[in-house]
Amino acid sequence: MRFTSRFSWFMATGLLLAAMSAAHASDTTVIAEAQYTMADGDTLAAAEEKVFQRAQRRAVEEAGVYLEATFRDVEKSAGGISTQTSSLEIRTLAAAITKTEILELHRSFENNRPTFSIRIRAVVNLDNLQEAIRRWHSEEQFAEHFRQLQKENAALKAQLHDLQKTPVGVRTLVIEPPGRTGAKEQARALVDSALQTHDLRQKLDLTSQAAALDAQYADPLIVRGQTYLRLVSLAYSSKSKPSDYSSYIDDARMDFDRALMINPKNAWAWLGQGDVHTWLKHPEEAARAYEQALELNPFFDIARQRLIALYTMEARKQVAAKQWTAALTTLKKLLGPQVPDSWLPYQKEAYLLRSEIHQKLNQPTDAIADLSVVLQTDPTNTQALLARARLYREQLHGRLAKDDFERACVLGVSDACDQLP
Repeated sequence: MRFTSRFSWFMATGLLLAAMSAAHASDTTVIAEAQYTMADGDTLAAAEEKVFQRAQRRAVEEAGVYLEATFRDVEKSAGGISTQTSSLEIRTLAAAITKTEILELHRSFENNRPTFSIRIRAVVNLDNLQEAIRRWHSEEQFAEHFRQLQKENAALKAQLHDLQKTPVGVRTLVIEPPGRTGAKEQARALVDSALQTHDLRQKLDLTSQAAALDAQYADPLIVRGQTYLRLVSLAYSSKSKPSDYSSYIDDARMDFDRALMINPKNAWAWLGQGDVHTWLKHPEEAARAYEQALELNPFFDIARQRLIALYTMEARKQVAAKQWTAALTTLKKLLGPQVPDSWLPYQKEAYLLRSEIHQKLNQPTDAIADLSVVLQTDPTNTQALLARARLYREQLHGRLAKDDFERACVLGVSDACDQLP
């Protein structure tokens, strides 16, 4: 497979121009243009949507706002078929654009490929965007810490062995008297140090000191709770008995509960509480916690990923028990029209599962619709291609079935090749 990056990571700091900060109106109108060259795996509708998103992004930039986001635009080639996908890692556009009017949209050909050009008039709401950027700044440090924890599995197993020999908890610590900076400032410095270190014992020591210095500071409790859950994850991956790590779950639960008592609007504390309930196998309570985090911050990607995984897992259990209606109700919470299209890549498994349910209930049209959504975001998904081809054939759509079988065959699916004349 050939993999070519068409655009590298697009990063910039969240900053508003001074002139706009002084403006009285929160809305500003700009004209923006964009182009997009259609890939082999694109449909016309998908290509038009991508050029539209590029124009919106450019409108926000031309309004004087540097997006606090990462934009990825990637082209892949496999078996002679090229596909192109675009995504915003942090969906800032949804907060910025309040109204869009298409002024011009036309197609041309470039190197034998259709090229879409668009010109739009967009209304950018600076207040909404400032709030999104502010949230991003306030949470990026936690996000970085979370990603750091996710990468430490192998290196920390040795620490786990040591920690099991010497139980870790909230120990009595000798705390130096606060200096000129004061207790609150010292507590924040300790949390910063805890976020930087990879040593779990040191994380627990530093956050415990910070919590003791400032009883109304939620951050050390959140970081310590995340660390306890990391210990749980390591113990579980080492196939330890639940009794070996149940105390860590309890410690994490108490930390997140206490953090929420200090600040009920802290999305990271709600995320931690949801993770605790997930470990305790309380899916309803976990879902409520993740939904609360998203209500506080609709741009909280980690919470949405957790919710997608949780609901998909619950629906799979219901399917295994042949509870088709219950499974559809669970998936409906994920796949409603209010969820942005940028989340489609994360919801592929949910759409595939719902298509299976529709097939069980003899609803081929709905099943085909769900498989088409999967293929819109992942045109090389052979499972979806093969399933849709068979459904098309059953519905006597011979040409459509042949197209899907051919694409799956090119991608190396022998069963699809066998179906071709």
